[in-house]
Amino acid sequence: MYAIIETGGKQVKVAVGDKIFVEKINVKDGEKYTFEKVLAIIDKESKFGNPYIKNAKVTAKIVKQGLGKKLHIYKYKAKHNERKTIGHRQPYTCLVVESIAQ
Repeated sequence: MYAIIETGGKQVKVAVGDKIFVEKINVKDGEKYTFEKVLAIIDKESKFGNPYIKNAKVTAKIVKQGLGKKLHIYKYKAKHNERKTIGHRQPYTCLVVESIAQ
């Protein structure tokens, strides 16, 4: 059985026991978080929401909060002696899916 949830403006396919990385969620490590925006649940029968399934929940445990790999952005404008280097690290939340309830 697996479900498709919406978080951080993205859709993620999850199953029980999966370790997923999503946009940062402001919850402490070790706590549980419930996703209420469930788009579909696929089992022996398939359920699809319009856009979400009512009373469906996906519960996950927060493993850690972190920062992604550093991106280096280099801006350059020719003939203007303008050079600029910027770095960015996207924050993320690592979760382990514990249950999918219909």
